[in-house]
Amino acid sequence: MSSTINFEDFASELLAHFLLSCNTVNDVLALATTCRRIRAIYRSRRLPILSHAVEAQYGPLQDAIQLVTHNESQAPHIIRNVPLSTNLLQQVIAVGKVAARWEDIYPSKKWKENYEDRRLLSDAERRTFRKAVYRLWLYDAAFHNATHPRQARLTPFVVHTRAALLHNWTSTELADLVDVHLVLRDVVRFNVCPDNGTIQRKFKKRHPDSNYQLQFNMHLNYPLPSPFAPPTINDPNYKFYAKYRPSELHEPGSEGWGDAISHYYVVEDMLKLNPSQILWLRENAPSKSQVEAYVKEIGAWFDNNGETFGQTLEHVLEGRGVDVGEFMDAVAAGDLGVAGAIE
Repeated sequence: MSSTINFEDFASELLAHFLLSCNTVNDVLALATTCRRIRAIYRSRRLPILSHAVEAQYGPLQDAIQLVTHNESQAPHIIRNVPLSTNLLQQVIAVGKVAARWEDIYPSKKWKENYEDRRLLSDAERRTFRKAVYRLWLYDAAFHNATHPRQARLTPFVVHTRAALLHNWTSTELADLVDVHLVLRDVVRFNVCPDNGTIQRKFKKRHPDSNYQLQFNMHLNYPLPSPFAPPTINDPNYKFYAKYRPSELHEPGSEGWGDAISHYYVVEDMLKLNPSQILWLRENAPSKSQVEAYVKEIGAWFDNNGETFGQTLEHVLEGRGVDVGEFMDAVAAGDLGVAGAIE
């Protein structure tokens, strides 16, 4: 007589434990389709099972919920306790996927120069990184919008409201936000909106034997954008678009966003974009004209209105008696932030 027990013959509590032990949403859904009995158990306990998987894969769930439930009717620094629902978890998964994409970008940017230290993040570091992304994204959603124009950025009430959100977190947690913010800045600076020097270096790297002189933007005499620039990645000509190849109808120098001084203000403006928007531009907008068109659709408030996270961070740290220069140096050196060097 065989003593083999079929998987579906296990006790319901044990099958539910198997579902609760899954660390990704895909694993839960795959296990739930193995047989009708497990499917029935999954349906009867869907929310706790899914919330556990979402917490493991895209957590911290609490910080993600603060982001997706934010609205102008409540101050952003107030912690919101909301009941779980399938729709809420779907929204968390959407922002979690964006955070997970940034997890993969982080090592190449964090250890860009000292690449010998480059490594994958541990599970704990990934969770810390996602938490920082959600919190920085919440700041963007709350304060980088049309209701916060440039003229009001230094008014005491607005400064106090922005600082109230950062006061929710310790200085160590703020260092994690700075670490993520530096990665976003690097992507904007070198990938989304490269300056003239970056365009020059990349052109020379691709055409080392060329004597062609790039025609960069000088003062207000901007070269016309290339008419061959495809609008999106779905355009059939997207893969044929050569950003650094000069032709009669395309000047690679027109892809530059100015010299060091003007480029600084461009980056400050662009850092108002949230992590999802920056990621989309990085992957879907290879030309300057595409980025400009995307930003134009956001609204007139976006122009000449730099991000305020850095300014608010300094205000909060100074109020705590923290030396801002030493704090930023510690993040850059890896002594503070999401991930440091492993001895």
